[in-house]
Amino acid sequence: MRWGGAALGAGLLLAPAAVQGAFYQRMLALMLLTAIVSSAWNLVGGYAGQVSFGHAIFFGAGAYLPALMYSRWQAAPTLGIPIGVAVAVVIAIAIGVPTFRLRGHYFSMATIAVAELIRILVSNWPFLGAAIGLEGPASARSIWDLTFRSAVPYYYIFLGVLAALLGLSYGIEQTRIGYYLRAIRAGEQAARSLGVPVRRYKLYALVLSAAFTALAGSLYVLMIGFVDPDSGLGILVSVQPVIVAALGGAGTLFGPLLGAAILVPLQHVANTLFGGGGTGLTYIFYGGIIILLSLFEPGGLLELWRQQVASRARRLQRSRAGHPA
Repeated sequence: MRWGGAALGAGLLLAPAAVQGAFYQRMLALMLLTAIVSSAWNLVGGYAGQVSFGHAIFFGAGAYLPALMYSRWQAAPTLGIPIGVAVAVVIAIAIGVPTFRLRGHYFSMATIAVAELIRILVSNWPFLGAAIGLEGPASARSIWDLTFRSAVPYYYIFLGVLAALLGLSYGIEQTRIGYYLRAIRAGEQAARSLGVPVRRYKLYALVLSAAFTALAGSLYVLMIGFVDPDSGLGILVSVQPVIVAALGGAGTLFGPLLGAAILVPLQHVANTLFGGGGTGLTYIFYGGIIILLSLFEPGGLLELWRQQVASRARRLQRSRAGHPA
């Protein structure tokens, strides 16, 4: 595991040098950004089993605040990053406190409803650019704008954030909060009977998830330089991290990164080959992935790999038992 993680880290560090062309370097940066959002979603949706279809709320808060700082007050967009994270945390608490008292899928329905309400509100609010959206600085005025011509600096910024998030996720896995979250995912009633403060730890997971998702939204607008209701608060923003994490393996450390490494290149190829129609093809991809996962392996590709390795080990054991040396 340690050597595998070192090899993965080395590969990610060297990837921009190995890939030529601005298009592919930008695709790599967006792959890492998608991995950040999916890993953030994984904290609450994977480890705790609280499936959110409204993470666009937090992503949009992080994306709009930096753009707003520049568009309205000509300030450095980076000044809006902590504000966007704070707004996302407040929204997470406002959603989580009432809905985590309910059972079943009420949390998922609440996140969908709030995300759509906020998207409609922003689409009709001139202060936030309404349907047109907001723009960031076209060229760097200072280092605090974090505006670069190449995608490579963004790639390494995203890689640093992803490494920190994966480190946090690994730490959570090894501590009491990780055991509590897995117990909650396995069964809230059983976890509560064992003394786990269920609502409190679900809220902890949601707040952490919202904070990192908002940070990803801020990083997105810094690189793209633009945000509107669809790119910041659209339904695809909410659905993508769920599909990415589920494909790689929700509730695992590297599952979201694996899912992003597969889906982001597919999405870019579809957009390149089919232009505007590629967006529609993305929905077809996502729908097909949901069907395949539901039918064959809900645990994702990492779980499928583990099963294959375990099956080969059992066959090898039986072979050795039947044919002793």
